[in-house]
Amino acid sequence: MLISVDTGGTFTDFVYIKSGKMKVFKVPSTPEDPSKAVLSGISSITDESSYIFHGSTVAVNALLEEKGANTAIIVNKGFEDIIEIGRQTRDRLYELHYRRPQIPIPPELRFGISGRIDSKGNEIEHINENEILNTIDKIEKLGIDSVAVILLFSFLNSSHERYVGKLLEERRYNYTLSCDVLPEFREYERTSTTFVNAYISPVMKKYISRIKNFQLTKKLSIMQSNGGQVDSDSAADFPVRTILSGPAGGVTGAFELAKTSGYEKIITFDMGGTSTDVSLINGEVPFRTETKISSFVVKTPVIDIHTVGAGGGSIAKIDKGGALKVGPESAGADPGPLCYGKGDDLTVTDANLFLGRLPADNLLEGKFKLHRERVNNPMKELAKKAGLKPVEIAEGICDVANASMERAIRKISVERGYDPAEFTLVTFGGAGAMHSAFLAKQLNISKIIVPDNPGVLSAFGMLVSDTIHDYSLTVMLQDDISYEGIKKLFSPLDKKAEEYFQSILTPDSKYYIERFLDMRYRGQSYELVVPFTDNFIFNFHKEHEKMYGYSNKERDIEIVNIRIRAKILTKKPEITPCKTSVSVIPEKAHLGKTRTIFEGKEHDTKLFLRKYLKYGNRISGPAIILEYSSTTVIPPYAQLEVDQYRNLVITFRNDEK
Repeated sequence: MLISVDTGGTFTDFVYIKSGKMKVFKVPSTPEDPSKAVLSGISSITDESSYIFHGSTVAVNALLEEKGANTAIIVNKGFEDIIEIGRQTRDRLYELHYRRPQIPIPPELRFGISGRIDSKGNEIEHINENEILNTIDKIEKLGIDSVAVILLFSFLNSSHERYVGKLLEERRYNYTLSCDVLPEFREYERTSTTFVNAYISPVMKKYISRIKNFQLTKKLSIMQSNGGQVDSDSAADFPVRTILSGPAGGVTGAFELAKTSGYEKIITFDMGGTSTDVSLINGEVPFRTETKISSFVVKTPVIDIHTVGAGGGSIAKIDKGGALKVGPESAGADPGPLCYGKGDDLTVTDANLFLGRLPADNLLEGKFKLHRERVNNPMKELAKKAGLKPVEIAEGICDVANASMERAIRKISVERGYDPAEFTLVTFGGAGAMHSAFLAKQLNISKIIVPDNPGVLSAFGMLVSDTIHDYSLTVMLQDDISYEGIKKLFSPLDKKAEEYFQSILTPDSKYYIERFLDMRYRGQSYELVVPFTDNFIFNFHKEHEKMYGYSNKERDIEIVNIRIRAKILTKKPEITPCKTSVSVIPEKAHLGKTRTIFEGKEHDTKLFLRKYLKYGNRISGPAIILEYSSTTVIPPYAQLEVDQYRNLVITFRNDEK
């Protein structure tokens, strides 16, 4: 059996294939130990040994909550403070009393050693074995669990780092070498990324081993931030590459389903319990080579996703200035929103329930009851503080959350030169389909796609993701930037990819390699990633103009890094289109009516069960479509049609958007 698992802030989602059919399952997450929900869910699904595909929040949570291992760093003498100095930039430029966040590595855990490699990769100072052994003794006395080793120019000559790693291995230390995790220039980014890997790897190794050694696990694969899966051993050694694995699975799954349905220009909108993730796809899944998590820069390939702290569990309150604030704090899975029965804070989910947009008796097909009575008095109290009616404050909560998510979509579209109106909004996550119509109206997007089982789409994405390994090399090429000259430089990376392929390929495997260049105008500080083709120079100028509004074909160009993506294609589950269109909605799809608030007015709203809707069925709003993993809200000004792939296609009546 194939089972895909996505651990979310509120629910842990499962997609599995049984007897050739795809099925879904959800259980509440267990934040104190995420593996409990994973193993419990697997046990509920099967008693057979199974292939497990997993996207985990363990790595990112360990970093955000500062619950990683007690970690030391070993660097060249004089560079002990680079992890704290960073780039000397401020996240909030105009905040007069800004203070940089403290990093979880005090000065006494930063150790400098002698020995030096120069910028050409030559050794100019020998490494001192006794000094390293004395340093390891000091680390041992401090009770350190993990060590990050970052030495100058190790991406050109890794001999010094390898030697330190050998001595640490003899003492059986968990360690990370920068030449393994990020063989690229830029000392701070390499230091930060290597430290993060060392900091979270002991936590991730324990977590992965619990699932890998579970009696029902035949083989475990982990989703990476780059949109591809990798074997569990690689994920345990390099957990920094899995930090955004959940959101990456969502984007991968959304694009796979969108392509099947004939859409290649999409904006993905993933609203879960804790946060919302958005990404713009213009024909292919975009990736970037750097992201920031908490106060750390992580320089590994990741799908280009923008995240905001707005989800179904986002807490609503009145701030000191009397304004309504929603998020980024979340009620999470425990205690969860008020209506879940344990929480004390009003959330976006509570507001939707209060407005009638989330029926109380149908979550997870009635297996998860919501308590509306717990919401009424707190909503009245919050409304009183704001000087509003309860209905107004409830709609205000949803509007503020929508505004945060709208800004996120504008950031990845309008601010990058794209018009959202030219794209289709693909919405998923447990809460996405409740808010998508309101967002699309604000953004002038004319069509929304709600895939089948949108609440578990991230888990589906992990099931259909390819195996991907990224390799990079710093070349700093300024003179010979001809196509043939650069092509020769890829040989070492191609060799690494081929060695990797040989270790896991099966006779029927299909694979290919993508090549990229990190390019910039000479004198610039940051690069653009451009596919390596015979017209790469033209494409660089074009990309630069799109990103920054100008290009200069007279300026010298520099190739900073070369990189390849080695992909082994996964066999995708077949999605069979329906052949016969049906206009009449089946009787058993009708669930009656409810009363729902839209724009301050109460409406009779039709209720439908999605699993009984057929290809060709059309529904005019106001309406609510219920299914196991999500709830879709159709406002009075919208309508939907079920397409041949069972997607709900939402549009606006009379071109109202």
